[in-house]
Amino acid sequence: MPDPATEPNASTDVESVELDVFLEAIQRVYGYDFRNYARASLRRRLWRRVHGEGRHSLTGLLEAVLHDPQAMERLRVDLSVTVTSMFRDPQFFRALRELVVPHLATYPFVRIWVAGCASGEEVYSLAILLREEGLADRVRIYATDVSEQVLEQAREGRMPLDKMKAYSSNYLEGGGREGLSRYYTVDGRWARMDPTLRDGVMFARHNLATDGTFNEFHLVLCRNVMIYFDRTLQHRVHELFDVSLVDLGILALGARESLVGSPLESHFDVIDAESRLYRKVAG
Repeated sequence: MPDPATEPNASTDVESVELDVFLEAIQRVYGYDFRNYARASLRRRLWRRVHGEGRHSLTGLLEAVLHDPQAMERLRVDLSVTVTSMFRDPQFFRALRELVVPHLATYPFVRIWVAGCASGEEVYSLAILLREEGLADRVRIYATDVSEQVLEQAREGRMPLDKMKAYSSNYLEGGGREGLSRYYTVDGRWARMDPTLRDGVMFARHNLATDGTFNEFHLVLCRNVMIYFDRTLQHRVHELFDVSLVDLGILALGARESLVGSPLESHFDVIDAESRLYRKVAG
């Protein structure tokens, strides 16, 4: 395996050019556009893949992914945002119950988009919340991610059993009405989520960097995804969500994300600044 010390300590002009060529080639050959991802995070993930593929440089990694689709899939998984947990940021889920659910309940049918759903922890958290609030039967959740591999994990609904204690604590702190164990069964080292939680969920590939809107939504959740994007791509995604939301639709961002400074900031009112909840201005 290559020595991790061979990774440059700082971006050089040569490495910068090499990175630009790499990203341009990936976009042209596979259609995945990572050119506006935050460079520091992107560089770390690419070098992890360089070492994982037994290469010595970004050029070597490019050779691998251009000639081996499986290598490209491994890279895509590494570049996807997969750090997640059930009921992450419990105060957000409490705010969702108290401030957003009453608004959603005024609609005869509700469409929700979970963008960048990763392996599905937030999707199942949301499905549980909606069931407890009596909305599950009239909600369709569209859960999307750029990686088909993590979408397969999400469809399986399988969580590490050793994480369920922490997830249960999050669930109760976020206003859970039952016990989280009611929603899964134990299967060896895994907790398998109740398959009926997926009844109103559609999992599909979508690339926030390149793809457009595909429906009108009453609620869009995209939490802890855009922290990996540069400002240009963040603004593009803000615009995408703006055109995807119905008037008075709700946008939920992550704890380290906001619309402050965005060209779309004036299109939204703040519902809860701490929980990063916004309502699209009518008209």
